[in-house]
Amino acid sequence: MASSDPFVFQGLAAPPAWVFAFACRRGLVYQARMRFLLYNIRYGAGVGRGFHFPIPYQGYLRRTTHHLKHITEFIRSLRPDMVGLVEADAGSFRMRRGNQVEIIAQALGHFHAYQSKYGVYSRAGRLPVMNKQVNALLTSGAIQSQRFHYFQSGVKRLIIELELHNLTIYLVHLSVRYRTRHEQLRALGRLVRQRSKPCLVAGDFNAFRGPAELEPLLTIAGLCCPPHDAMPTYPSWKPRRELDFILHSPEVRVKSYFAPAVTFSDHLPVVCDFEVRRR
Repeated sequence: MASSDPFVFQGLAAPPAWVFAFACRRGLVYQARMRFLLYNIRYGAGVGRGFHFPIPYQGYLRRTTHHLKHITEFIRSLRPDMVGLVEADAGSFRMRRGNQVEIIAQALGHFHAYQSKYGVYSRAGRLPVMNKQVNALLTSGAIQSQRFHYFQSGVKRLIIELELHNLTIYLVHLSVRYRTRHEQLRALGRLVRQRSKPCLVAGDFNAFRGPAELEPLLTIAGLCCPPHDAMPTYPSWKPRRELDFILHSPEVRVKSYFAPAVTFSDHLPVVCDFEVRRR
């Protein structure tokens, strides 16, 4: 029903022009809320007692096509604008050569970029199965540019940088070794510091000693960690360690930050609803 109030538009009361102008001068105007989902999906291999039976880690070698359907439906139910996938399968025998990134992207109607998480000349990246293990970023908005950077140390070296019209996103999966991980954190900080747009930095940071490990990255790159109570993400069935984070630059305002309690993987997903300050 139409309203006679000149400030009503689609059911929301619009403020007078002077209010909008004041907010602009104060830097308080933000673009529409968006949702970023970070999820280490463990290649769609699932969890459970059978994962290590009859031999340790044999769960990584079983078919994952059926389990991926549940992961895809869960991701779609959250209606994310952007998705960061850690530990995805780009077409090994586990998926009968199907690409998990492309399947999820198609279900969401998203653009996508992915790459092997190992170094360009890494031996691990040449081995069967492992050569299909990737990280990926998916987005409903058009991708302006994509870059793949690599740490100089560690087995998992990939940094994905995806530039959108108003935001740059970085995705990582850091080393389980403390010393190597901190070398990677400092290198990541130097890279992110060069950004020209507001940004998100997300990934499985493997911060086994707690969120304080991220301090070098936050300091070097000028990033913020969303204020939240302790939010352990690993293991998903009884979370004790906070390994997965979505960090942001000061131009990003976080509206909500939470970890849905699902056990499709050994990690809990992390969801961040946010707004970006208008430039």
